[in-house]
Amino acid sequence: MVGNLRLGAMASNSLMISYAYLLTPFLAWLAAGILKFIINSIKSKQWAFGLIGYGGLPSNHSAIVSSMASLIAFKEGLNHPAFGVALTLAFIVILDASSLRRQIGKHAQALNSLAAASNTQLTLRERMGHTPIEILSGIAVGYLIAASVYLLSA
Repeated sequence: MVGNLRLGAMASNSLMISYAYLLTPFLAWLAAGILKFIINSIKSKQWAFGLIGYGGLPSNHSAIVSSMASLIAFKEGLNHPAFGVALTLAFIVILDASSLRRQIGKHAQALNSLAAASNTQLTLRERMGHTPIEILSGIAVGYLIAASVYLLSA
């Protein structure tokens, strides 16, 4: 029985090692999404299924890309070319999530106001992009997930 438990633990550990680069961004996305749902549900005092989407705390985008960059840093080191690529991608995604998509949300607000004033049936999603706190919390979630996967696969 004990031997079977050891084999099971070794098999799950080797699975974690083999698929760490695939599992980490998925786990970061899942953790950030669950946290976002819980936070939005608490804020709205109801189940927040309608609030799932772009924007909110923590940023899923930041969690995903920071988890991969962090895992590469842990496993390969800061001097590895893959870390440079992952960090560059993370910057692009985070800048997009914080600036471009927030501007799109502001444009949607203005268009919705114009539509309401002219009695036009237009409703664009206004909650787009992330605040700096939402971005930083996403980065923290991604880092913590990567650190957990790294420690579990070591």
